[in-house]
Amino acid sequence: MFRFLSFLLAIGLITLSCSTPQNEFNVEYEKFTLDNGLEVIFHKDYSDPVTAVALTFHVGSAREKEGKTGFAHLFEHLLFLESENLGKGGLDKMSSRIGGSGANGSTSRDRTNYFQTVPKDALEKMIWAEADKLGFFINTVTENVVAKEKQVVKNEKRQGVDNQPYGHANYVIGKNLYPETHPYNWQVIGSLEDLQNATLADVKEFYNRWYVPNNATLVIAGDFDSEQAKEWIHKYFDEIPRGEEIEPLPVQRIELSETKNLYYEDNFARLPELRMTWPTVEIYHPDAYPLEILTQLLVDGKKAPFTQVLVDEEQVTSNVFMFSNNSEIAGELTLLVRAYPNTDLDQVRSVVDEAFARFETESFTEDDLNKIKAGIETDFYNGLSSVLGKAFQLAQYNIFADNPGYVNEDIKKFLAVTKEDVMQVYEKYIKDQHYVSTSFVPRGQKDLVLEGSMLAEVAEEEIVQGAEGEDFVLPEATDYERTPSSFDRSVEPPYGESADVSVPDVWEHELANGMGVYGIENNELPLVQFRLEIDGGLLMEDISKTGVSNLLAQSMMRGTANKTPEELEEAIDELGASISINSGREQITISGTTLSRNYQQTLDLVEEILLSPRWDESEFDLAKQSTLSQIAQQTANPNAIATNAYYKLLYGDDHILSYNPNGTSNSVESITLEDLKTYYENYFTPSLADFHIVGAIKKNEVVRSLSDLESNWEKTSATLPELSNPEPIESSKVYFYDVPNAKQSVIRFGYLAMPETDPDYYPATVMNYILGGGGFASRFTQELREGKGYTYGIGSGFSGSSISGPFTISSGIRTNVTYEAASLVKQIMEEYPSTFTDQDLETTKGFLLKSNARRFETLGAKLNMLQNISEYDWSPSYIKDREQIVKDITKDRISELAEKYADPNRMIYVVVGDAKTQLNRLEALGFGEPELINGIFKEGN
Repeated sequence: MFRFLSFLLAIGLITLSCSTPQNEFNVEYEKFTLDNGLEVIFHKDYSDPVTAVALTFHVGSAREKEGKTGFAHLFEHLLFLESENLGKGGLDKMSSRIGGSGANGSTSRDRTNYFQTVPKDALEKMIWAEADKLGFFINTVTENVVAKEKQVVKNEKRQGVDNQPYGHANYVIGKNLYPETHPYNWQVIGSLEDLQNATLADVKEFYNRWYVPNNATLVIAGDFDSEQAKEWIHKYFDEIPRGEEIEPLPVQRIELSETKNLYYEDNFARLPELRMTWPTVEIYHPDAYPLEILTQLLVDGKKAPFTQVLVDEEQVTSNVFMFSNNSEIAGELTLLVRAYPNTDLDQVRSVVDEAFARFETESFTEDDLNKIKAGIETDFYNGLSSVLGKAFQLAQYNIFADNPGYVNEDIKKFLAVTKEDVMQVYEKYIKDQHYVSTSFVPRGQKDLVLEGSMLAEVAEEEIVQGAEGEDFVLPEATDYERTPSSFDRSVEPPYGESADVSVPDVWEHELANGMGVYGIENNELPLVQFRLEIDGGLLMEDISKTGVSNLLAQSMMRGTANKTPEELEEAIDELGASISINSGREQITISGTTLSRNYQQTLDLVEEILLSPRWDESEFDLAKQSTLSQIAQQTANPNAIATNAYYKLLYGDDHILSYNPNGTSNSVESITLEDLKTYYENYFTPSLADFHIVGAIKKNEVVRSLSDLESNWEKTSATLPELSNPEPIESSKVYFYDVPNAKQSVIRFGYLAMPETDPDYYPATVMNYILGGGGFASRFTQELREGKGYTYGIGSGFSGSSISGPFTISSGIRTNVTYEAASLVKQIMEEYPSTFTDQDLETTKGFLLKSNARRFETLGAKLNMLQNISEYDWSPSYIKDREQIVKDITKDRISELAEKYADPNRMIYVVVGDAKTQLNRLEALGFGEPELINGIFKEGN
């Protein structure tokens, strides 16, 4: 439970005592209820001039009916579109004007929430807007609005389920774990058929029943005046009428009478996958706590029996996952094994039994249990780093525990779990108990499924050009009956006191070995986060052996010269810390998070990892197997295919940046441990490194902590290579990668632009806000998603660094409108320079200036600021410099930038989709005959 609610919060008039007295932490909350039943919770946090607002309804897919599924998720979308007083575009348009984080929402089986963080001066506007959504919305919903949003939701399902490897696994499990009458039998997103058949009357009936004040919780967290906020809440919410009384759903746990084995041949899978799911208990049940610990004991870390047996000894997979999902009325526990290519899942099932048997005979120690608990405190404080995270959990506990302060009991119950508790739930829910298994295998590899498995029923959408019911027309304005109010709600409230950005105080230092050190002291929480960034990564590699730096990063976390992999893991766990190493196109990054009191010990481990690699041949082989498995999965993932092809076409075969940092199957197969050692000796140098640190620690403590690293890590003469850019694109061309029967076309359109240090880079980013970088404020989103229903999401942006990076437009498009969507993208870019308006300029400036108030809210945001300062040799005041650029920019300058940097006739157009139905249609774009590129990007190249 705690791993999946790692941002659990201590909220309420309580004192939470963690592992040591010095870390007692008080967070106050206030709760009150309006006469109409709306429950309101306040939490004050003055660390940044921002406020989070979260409105949560106690309704999810569990309140739907069979045959009318997906309604709760549909309303997650509809509530953003229009309300009587916000007007068309609703909260999305207002969010862009006030500098909000972007209005967003999510739906689960049991609740739907809407949330946003805004500068504190916009709080009254947000309260007004949330009240408008709750009490003045449903009359604006018409047949055309529902028709359009059905297409958006269907696109979301295609993107997240139908066009993804293993995307249907949860559907198959739900249908076979829960009876047809159980509310968890269907998926949250619903079925395409149910969505298409939904009528306006169905939609309004569902809304009027569940989206009422007495079924909602409003949370406000951040920097605000409580008394003033109460006045506003009473003003805007009091006259919204109470709905029908709502009875809670009874607990409906499941008992299986038999084990069910299902299989499915997956068009997008390249690895055979086995899932085993057991029914368990609902959220906050006493057994939910040891069940969560059980999952970690079984699969997390080198000492876990599943890691030992499946990964290290039998080597059937590179990783094993197990998770406990406890919802409001039932729960389940799932084991997931994605095996190596061509592995028989009966073999996997056999070694799963062996791992369970080892757990039963060897069990685990109190130390093992305590190490799992040690991570709780760090996770706990990490969750306090944003006001939005606090708002989420206040609502979560209020709805499902009827007490925002239940976190106190929640953590106590987790910490009180004993060995006996863990073994008891293992015996009760897992050992010799019935379960549902799914064998998802690549198409044509049915011989790999579990013996005795039955074919799962999965509804596959057929691609039909011009399918009926997919077109709609949204009128410019709609007449509807207005809901009466005691005052004029059409007047948007004014801004409050200005929320100017406060740039954090940055300190800098340089070690004698050449490593730069940059820090920000922040004492809000007893936490420290740091990153040690070493320039290089893929940039330093040989084209014939790409993937070396990625394998090196993986291998360095697999033990040190003085510690076995298991010992290193245990040393980190004992501190409740996290340490990771990742390699990308331009850097290798060592990241860490720890309690401030454990910082020095954590840094000592980082130094040991950095300076004393283990160079273990067997662990190196495991890392190679894991990487090859990842590469195999990418070969069938449309998004990965699109990105890999796009970079190859941008840079060309002879440029190192055209390659994926993971390497190719051929290059990884050829890499030896000696290659890793050579890279390490040549390119791991403090002269190419910077250390960034944020948290509850002073500069002198940080500098002192780095003294050993300063003296023991010697610099070399290594320098970054000088890269030449390919020739600019003279004319656009379309490239198509065929994925037969793809449910969406994945697009990557763009060209190689400029580095972030170019004087035009930030102005061009400002230009792109209305084009494609501004979410729902952007032309791409308004036209392709809101206007046509072609996509779930589309965006564009520049991604330069110290070297030139691309300008990219990316999306997943409904297959049968691939040409129409690409043509519309082209048209929008062609018209953009001449159609950018004064209102567009005002919206752009409003968002970019006001959003700075929340720019440095989290520790991660502060680390990103330090990275910019060190990477580009910028002053800490660069934010103020950028503010001035925004203030000074004109409409003419935007048009000039658009003509230069968003020219649709000088781009690469990459499409990954169903060639049989879509390839030839794209010639109508006017860029010549599309080129089929499957032969160029074969697996292993």
